[in-house]
Amino acid sequence: MKKHVILIEDDDAIRDSLSIFFKRENIDLTTYTSGKAIMEGAYAAPDLFPLDQQLPGIAGIDICRHLKSHQMSKNIPVVILSARPGIIREASLAGADDVLLKPCKLSVIRRVMFRFL
Repeated sequence: MKKHVILIEDDDAIRDSLSIFFKRENIDLTTYTSGKAIMEGAYAAPDLFPLDQQLPGIAGIDICRHLKSHQMSKNIPVVILSARPGIIREASLAGADDVLLKPCKLSVIRRVMFRFL
């Protein structure tokens, strides 16, 4: 069965790069530029949520807390993407399964993401 990822990233370049990466790996990808659809529950459950930390409206950490507090999504892995090194502890406390510090190499993205797929 084909894996499905929901990526929430507002930076066009990063979103486009990750879209190419997931498509090359034959993974269905849904992208959003904000957390609105997730917070409203308007999505089909994926196998993984990579979430940018700094998003318009609501931070990735808050989306993570929301996901981890709901029965439907609490067991779906969440990877926080951030350029802020101090995010690691905060992400862990929010229930994130891992953190990717931007910028990062494709080999690191592959290693982290595929631990959960």
